[in-house]
Amino acid sequence: MIDKQTFIQTILEIDNSLRFLAANGYRGFACNGHSLEKLEKWGKKRESFPETLASIHADLGDCQRCKLARERNHIVFGDGNPKAKLVFIGEGPGFEEDRKGQPFVGAAGQLLTRIIDAIKLSRDLVYICNIIKCRPPGNRNPEPDEIKTCFPFLERQISTIQPDYIIALGTFAAQTLLGTATPISRLRGRFHDYKGIKVVPTYHPAYLLRNPDKKRDVWEDMKMLMKEYHYED
Repeated sequence: MIDKQTFIQTILEIDNSLRFLAANGYRGFACNGHSLEKLEKWGKKRESFPETLASIHADLGDCQRCKLARERNHIVFGDGNPKAKLVFIGEGPGFEEDRKGQPFVGAAGQLLTRIIDAIKLSRDLVYICNIIKCRPPGNRNPEPDEIKTCFPFLERQISTIQPDYIIALGTFAAQTLLGTATPISRLRGRFHDYKGIKVVPTYHPAYLLRNPDKKRDVWEDMKMLMKEYHYED
């Protein structure tokens, strides 16, 4: 007998899969060996089927699970070291990210690269992704239903990478990961916990471009991280 959480997750996976199939014109199942094998896996604990970032990306597919799919150019899955000790999580793709299909490649991304360099790391040593994987029209804030639809894929990415630290960039990343409505200004400055992973909330690089006086606060957050990160090395 499966537990309640596993049952709920199974129903969500079935719902997402059926929505994806329906959006792509499917109206039934072929009773071939491959289809039956996939059905057999539904409802079983995920630990029985070890995931990789590639398999999660494949499961995401040409995602049509929420309304953001209508106007996006590219899904921005994530990029970097699949075994990173440190993961940066932002809000969502912007114009340049949507155009190129990579996270943090615009002006905010260039500032993030400088922050990563300043803490004596490089982009190929960390992993970078977002709460949502498609650009909201006009770079508006992500809406609750969009976050709810996309967040399970991010949870799976984090579970697969198994980082020691997460930098939550901005309000939506921090509040979603920590399950709180507390403003980022009150969350930053100390470590938080996400499933045993130390989380450092701080301001988003795009916010820093508009409010350069807040760069000092971000640097204080990065120094707090470095004391632990490099000490454990």
